[in-house]
Amino acid sequence: MTNASSRQELVEGLCAAQAEVAPKYLYDDLGCCLFELITRLPEYYPTCTELTLMTNNADDIMATVGTGATLIDLGAGNCRKARLLFPKLLPRQYVAIDISTDFVRQALCAMQAEFPDIDMFAVGADLSQRIDLPAAVNGARRTFFYPGSSIGNFDPDAALALLARIREHCRQRGGLLVGIDLVKDAQTLHAAYNDALGLTAAFNRNVLNHVNALIGSDFRLCEWRHRAFYDPRRGRVEMHLEAAADITVSWPGGRRRFAAGDSIHTENSYKYRLDDFKALLAQAGFGDVRAWTDERQWFAVCYAGV
Repeated sequence: MTNASSRQELVEGLCAAQAEVAPKYLYDDLGCCLFELITRLPEYYPTCTELTLMTNNADDIMATVGTGATLIDLGAGNCRKARLLFPKLLPRQYVAIDISTDFVRQALCAMQAEFPDIDMFAVGADLSQRIDLPAAVNGARRTFFYPGSSIGNFDPDAALALLARIREHCRQRGGLLVGIDLVKDAQTLHAAYNDALGLTAAFNRNVLNHVNALIGSDFRLCEWRHRAFYDPRRGRVEMHLEAAADITVSWPGGRRRFAAGDSIHTENSYKYRLDDFKALLAQAGFGDVRAWTDERQWFAVCYAGV
């Protein structure tokens, strides 16, 4: 997105009846670093569960996915998860896509040094918009990789639209390897998004620094509290920033008054039942789906072919 379109989106979100900031704005450079730390917390089960699941089922997963494709890593971050696939997937090319362009370029430099014979590309992109791939991947078989249950940050309609855009890029013999967080007890979910160390709170509040930089607003982080809770009716964890007192926030050309307790909605994280997600993949145009789950049925990795 351009600076102008980002500014318009942010201002419209802040002025909405329920103020909101899209979760993609959580991931400036500092936000990316904070999230990497969150993935190492004992309360944050998705990352370690997914990695263990993929390690324990590596041979079966790789036999299903196949080798020699162009590997397209969505929300690549530090590229760590994709790096684990390289020895068995033997990708012909690697495309790392992330909203934080500088962060993913730095990660790709280390990857290129480790695998000098694989063509690699860093792409800065907003996954809620059209996905444009480098011209060099045209004609190649494509395996999309979307780990970490990041698909859960999209509302169901937006998730379907993203899956449909991925399906269009897969062409013949391609597919999608995707991680999804499954429905589980509320206590486990609460702990994962309200860690004792306070890293998730820092990650959430940091979005206000990013908003300040993008629209010239005067948010003060100390005036906002992190709040995260599970909504079983909607099947999602919601993250909010809650005003600790009556606050007026200004930016060039506008302002908004927040009463104590008013919130800014910053993220959803949907939790799926496996059959429901398989149905979503089918609706997006994918074919047969293979799925692997951990012993506790907390997480699933799915491969949807074309």
